[in-house]
Amino acid sequence: MQSIPSPPLVREKRTRQSKRQSLTEELLLLLPAAALLLVFLIVPFFMAIYLSFTDQRLVPSPIPTELVGLRNYAQILKDPEFWKAFKNTAYFALMVVPFQCAISLAVAVLLNSLFPLRGFFRTVAILPLMTPITVSIIIWAAFYRIPDGLFNNILKMFGAQTYTDWLGSATWAMPAIVLLSAWATFPFQMLLYLTGLQDIPEERYEAARIDGANGWQQFRYVTFPGLRNTNILVLITTTIGAFKLFTQVDILTKGGPVGATNTLVRYMIQQGYGSQLVGYGSAVAIIFVILVGSFAILQRVLIKNE
Repeated sequence: MQSIPSPPLVREKRTRQSKRQSLTEELLLLLPAAALLLVFLIVPFFMAIYLSFTDQRLVPSPIPTELVGLRNYAQILKDPEFWKAFKNTAYFALMVVPFQCAISLAVAVLLNSLFPLRGFFRTVAILPLMTPITVSIIIWAAFYRIPDGLFNNILKMFGAQTYTDWLGSATWAMPAIVLLSAWATFPFQMLLYLTGLQDIPEERYEAARIDGANGWQQFRYVTFPGLRNTNILVLITTTIGAFKLFTQVDILTKGGPVGATNTLVRYMIQQGYGSQLVGYGSAVAIIFVILVGSFAILQRVLIKNE
């Protein structure tokens, strides 16, 4: 005589079947994204690692590709143009990161407060993020035009007798790109700050007001500490974004004048496509990935257990 499974065993079996079915559905949903990551990120990355140890060229050559070991990396570290590009990139990051973070936080605090037409100004503040970067660059190129661009006309209003060649001067070219980049991308950080501000309990502000704290003291002792994790996230993502600077430089200055605005990404593309040294360019790409990955690890260390 066949025994009948007890109700608990039946429920357990159904639960296992349900979990198995749910797991299968989740894997199927993840499959398209995983395939895209595999094809466009993981496979190219490992191909770049291999190519970085070869003398592969962009155009096929009758001479077969050979393994050259660490020669590409040694040449990169000896190339003064690489170090100049690294210096320019670090200089850009040191200028744009605090400037952009400060603007983003200030605008977020302002838009998080209660004032008339707040929704309208929130929409206006997001417009740079919705504008294609190439369009923003064209607009700002008109601002920097000599001798009758917007900024030169402003200087004339304050009594300047000569115009400034914003993009043709080794002194002013990078600050000009910093200003453009900060304006074009600050809304992303601003949205992160807005999210962080809305997570701070209102009770903390009420307690601070009861203790007699003014606006600055509330910001210093309530708002800023409450944004700790958001500050870390914004700082790291902004720094990584700064190291990927390319489009603004390539369109406005082509890395000039005299290499004053050439960056790591542009140097990599120059070597890989301009000079057709795919192996050398791949080695630059690997160094760049290591650099960016270091910041990602730093972010993980700073915000662990949070």
